[in-house]
Amino acid sequence: MKKLFKMGCFGFIGLIALAVIISVVSGGDEQTSTEPKKENDSAATSSKPEESKEEAKKEDTKKEETKQEDNVPSEHKSALKKAEAYAKTMSMSKSAISEQLTSEHGEKFSAEAAEYAMSKLKYDWKANALKKAESYSEDMQMSKQGIYDQLISEAGEKFTPDEAQYAIDNMKADFKKNALAKAKSYQETMSMSPEAIRDQLTSEAGEKFTQEEADYAIENLN
Repeated sequence: MKKLFKMGCFGFIGLIALAVIISVVSGGDEQTSTEPKKENDSAATSSKPEESKEEAKKEDTKKEETKQEDNVPSEHKSALKKAEAYAKTMSMSKSAISEQLTSEHGEKFSAEAAEYAMSKLKYDWKANALKKAESYSEDMQMSKQGIYDQLISEAGEKFTPDEAQYAIDNMKADFKKNALAKAKSYQETMSMSPEAIRDQLTSEAGEKFTQEEADYAIENLN
């Protein structure tokens, strides 16, 4: 019995020792597995101040812009709104809008208000030139050269040569059809002869169609 009791004690002690060893090993694994998480947590924490700084900068910029806007005279703001309306609804050029704002026959804004408006106005002037060009073709049946000259004319639309050329290069128009429409108009409203119409269609002081376009028009007159 004594031997069995001794063996039982030793066995019990061995089990306790084994349990302690297992506990230590598993505890070490848990510590090891949690270490990367601590690193990730610290990285996430360190990135938050960076984001906060960026947000603060953006907020400061907005506040500064708001302050600047509050200091703008009401006349200047009105001039800008008018300029935007002319650009959007009438497809006008930058130069034409600037003149319209200060014109005695136009909006009569001060030079300072007009200058402010034009400095703030951001618009696609080439797109406006294209819209104007297509309007001249569809509504007035003008020639390609006639449209270009009208776009850049100081008495016309006042677009830059670059803007006008963009419009001509990108517009969709049948200029032979335009020449025929013009020829019929001259025939019906002014009772002109075919040869006189041809001359008027190709004249530099007239419609400025090409010879080919004018010939097509005359050949297709009724």
